[in-house]
Amino acid sequence: MSESSCDARASKEVKESENVAEKFSSMSASRSGGDELPPAFSAVPAHKPVKKQIQFVTSEDKQEFSKFPTKAGRRSLSRSISQSSTDSYSSAASYTDSSDDETSPRDKTQINSKGSSDFCVKNIKQAEFGRREIEIAEQDMSALISLRKRAQGEKPLAGAKIVGCTHITAQTAVLIETLVALGAQCRWTACNIYSTQNEVAAALSEAGVAVFAWKGESEADFWWCIDRCVGTEAWQPNMILDDGGDLTHWVYKKYPNVFKKIRGIVEESVTGVHRLYQLSKAGKLCVPAMNVNDSVTKQKFDNLYCCRESILDGLKRTTDMMFGGKQVVVCGYGEVGKGCCSALKALGAIVCVTEIDPICALQACMDGFRVVKLNEVIRQVDMIITCTGNKNVVTREQLDRVKNGCIVCNMGHSNTEIDVASLRTPELTWERVRSQVDHVIWPDGKRVVLLAEGRLLNLSCSTVPTFVLSITATTQALALIELYNAPEGRYKQDVYLLPKKMDEYVASLHLPTFDAHLTELSDEQAKYLGLNKNGPFKPNYYRY
Repeated sequence: MSESSCDARASKEVKESENVAEKFSSMSASRSGGDELPPAFSAVPAHKPVKKQIQFVTSEDKQEFSKFPTKAGRRSLSRSISQSSTDSYSSAASYTDSSDDETSPRDKTQINSKGSSDFCVKNIKQAEFGRREIEIAEQDMSALISLRKRAQGEKPLAGAKIVGCTHITAQTAVLIETLVALGAQCRWTACNIYSTQNEVAAALSEAGVAVFAWKGESEADFWWCIDRCVGTEAWQPNMILDDGGDLTHWVYKKYPNVFKKIRGIVEESVTGVHRLYQLSKAGKLCVPAMNVNDSVTKQKFDNLYCCRESILDGLKRTTDMMFGGKQVVVCGYGEVGKGCCSALKALGAIVCVTEIDPICALQACMDGFRVVKLNEVIRQVDMIITCTGNKNVVTREQLDRVKNGCIVCNMGHSNTEIDVASLRTPELTWERVRSQVDHVIWPDGKRVVLLAEGRLLNLSCSTVPTFVLSITATTQALALIELYNAPEGRYKQDVYLLPKKMDEYVASLHLPTFDAHLTELSDEQAKYLGLNKNGPFKPNYYRY
């Protein structure tokens, strides 16, 4: 190309660029006259950027956020996590549902479409949303629905009056409605003040189940709800389904005559089972009880696989933290602890374990975790997770020594594992960050991030996988049917493990979900092993 042609081309390019500049200039001028830029150009910055005014929080707002909420305030701060799906804003940064108000449900008079007021929930108008969530849960609880269809004609729970105290979620609602379909009458309350899904409680109340529960109850509300489920002259329970033992304890202490008439208790938590064994050892357990917690289907699936997934869900929703490289101590290496450690290790966290049991400690070592005493690592860990079901696992003295920004939470059932009461002192400041997340601030400025005020993390701060709850719920339903229909004398006034055959039946109901096909023993093989071809296939002492 000649030099003159190069000059001509360069001159042409300059003119074109001037034309483009003129075009943008005219567009800008027309925009100032009120016309909008075409979408393709809307992101182009103006020649002089406009400085946006930053809206600072007023001193009054700042003071409001820094206060630790009172009981009434705590109720207004809480909201149903599943309800956040209907909001147009982030659930992580919001405190209240737009439909919530400051009025306690105890002070409201609400009536469902059938004219009944025998319930107490946050807002009965949320029933339609709750019904949709229950329908979604039913899709992944095929075993429970199958049980409902198989036994619906026989009505094996006809005449049963079941009072329940569990987490009130969409999955629990499927269980409750299954019990009703099998002939039972039910009254229900929550075993945790933060785990209730308000819209689900409303849907159950609309369907005719007497539910007394809402998310964010105070301690006084909690016991009031339990009492309203039991203390009615027109309706007295003959079966108990409990999670934690609070309902059983309340009936035993306050309504001894009702307790003596109970035909059976089904308990699904470590804490509640311990309390039952204590009653039995003292000779005060006058009814048979079924220990569902130590059944294989509960231990190996709900405790292990459920916690393996839900621990990460709860921590991500509340803290948005990245786990890679974080130092974590998990207190307890039972099935819950195993699930938590497995999940955290998979994401790159450096995990160590505390244990009292040498067998569990050896398992932790073989799985690649250091077994330590909490005091040995307390100063350097980024997170402490309790999974023991015990009390004072993490003390105030230890919390005084943790580093700034340490996250402290509980995956065990009881809220006694972290000594939260010792943190409610004048020298420490509580600062609400978001729902279920508090900063506890020491005089020197150190902050500890406390989740769910030491209560159960996964059900207080997130949700748990529906499928695994189907396994537990089916086990609970079968245990209730077994105790209610057992001939007199089969079960004495003691605590029993779920029969192995029943465990296997629950597992078999869930296999079609995976298109799994069991191999059948031949007569010769069954004789060789000394087994019935239809099971049970393992002795009671077998450890899966």
